[in-house]
Amino acid sequence: MTRSQLSTTWKAQSPKLLSILRIVAALVFIQSGTMKILGFPIAMPGGNTANFPSEIWFAGMLELIGGAMLILGLCSRPIAFVLSGEMAVAYFQGHAPHGFWTVVNHGGDAVLFCFIWLYISAAGAGPWSLDAMRRKSKLHFNLNP
Repeated sequence: MTRSQLSTTWKAQSPKLLSILRIVAALVFIQSGTMKILGFPIAMPGGNTANFPSEIWFAGMLELIGGAMLILGLCSRPIAFVLSGEMAVAYFQGHAPHGFWTVVNHGGDAVLFCFIWLYISAAGAGPWSLDAMRRKSKLHFNLNP
């Protein structure tokens, strides 16, 4: 296989890799929500869960519900956009006051999730998603009246 053929073959996989990025990132992300809301796989510091109607509780619900929706790839663009904003708020409220460098302020996850979700909001969920299935079914429905 030549370099050009390899490049073409690898490039053709980018839509599937977009789906894999979305699924894996959402599986990691949802754990923040389950920790805050369900105390699983571990509870928050102090052994508690977030109390309704605290800001942490609302963040946990966004992470839990939004993460689940992104795993499925359902309404991915608007949900990813909202979650990108949530992560920006989390970074600037919770991490940035503790220093500029993410390794110091422990905000690396928030920054990465912010930009991953921003990318997903622009690129979409990829072919392995309920969004793609809905689009295909509408297309087939419209082509065969």
